[in-house]
Amino acid sequence: MHLRLIVPPERSEHVLDALVDDPRVTSIVRLPGAARRPDGDVVECDVTREATSDILTFLKAEGLYDEGAVALSAVDSAPSRNAQAAEKAAPGAPDDAVIWDAVVDQAYNEAGGSWVYYAFLTLATMIASVAVVTDSSILVVGAMVVGPEFGVVAALAVGLFLRKGGLTRASLVLLVKGFLLAILLTAIAALLARAVGWVDAADVTAARPLTGFIWRPDRWSAVVAVLAGCAGVLSQTAGRGNALVGVFISVTTVPAAGDLALSLALWAPHQIGGSAAQLGINLAGMTVAGVLTLLLQRVVWRSYLRVKRRTGARVEA
Repeated sequence: MHLRLIVPPERSEHVLDALVDDPRVTSIVRLPGAARRPDGDVVECDVTREATSDILTFLKAEGLYDEGAVALSAVDSAPSRNAQAAEKAAPGAPDDAVIWDAVVDQAYNEAGGSWVYYAFLTLATMIASVAVVTDSSILVVGAMVVGPEFGVVAALAVGLFLRKGGLTRASLVLLVKGFLLAILLTAIAALLARAVGWVDAADVTAARPLTGFIWRPDRWSAVVAVLAGCAGVLSQTAGRGNALVGVFISVTTVPAAGDLALSLALWAPHQIGGSAAQLGINLAGMTVAGVLTLLLQRVVWRSYLRVKRRTGARVEA
């Protein structure tokens, strides 16, 4: 990971010495007096992923979060010998380390909400409603990929796990408001489509061999939601964002919202409960799985470090 720091001048030497003395840190650069707003020295360095949380904790204790600045970005490749030596000095594997400050920062960003979030969720729900009418599995997959809800679900899991009430409330409110708005607008669109003769109740209640599963949740719905929640949170905390596409395609949140909107607008009462249950099962399953995944990651990493320290102590003795 690459760190760009703005350090108050009176603390630069102390921060710089600490970074230089840590074998897990390399490529250290200092630019005295180069920073403005806030004023200070610019310090840049590369840190192994396993050491990043330790370094950030030190920087926070030095007041850089309040009186300076800290920016973090991933390094895609570092083939130099110095980088390889730093990696060898850090215990564990990079993917196993969770950078908690980055996870929390990302969670707050996701829970902040924006018109783009509402727009994507509404568009995804509308695509899902068309998938229901046309019984198209391809459109179901498309709606799943377009849906932006997993980031907010992950933020909710982080808030619950770290007991951050503000983050938990903001995530939960955003999920509820987002789906209510998406379902409402999709229902209005369905009513307009019915008014011009494009759809009717039979399109929703007819046999749908490819999309009927949306409003008929079963035990496998819960299993898939839990597995997808684990995979999604793990991909975010391990910096493997490419796995999120598979998570989007696995869960049935947006398709269930689309089916629910159509069932309400065209009045298919026997499907309303099933669609709502499918939506709730997926959201609850992903949230619970996310919390458990974060707990497991923390337990495994701390246990590994304890074993490593004991082993190192015995070797030194």
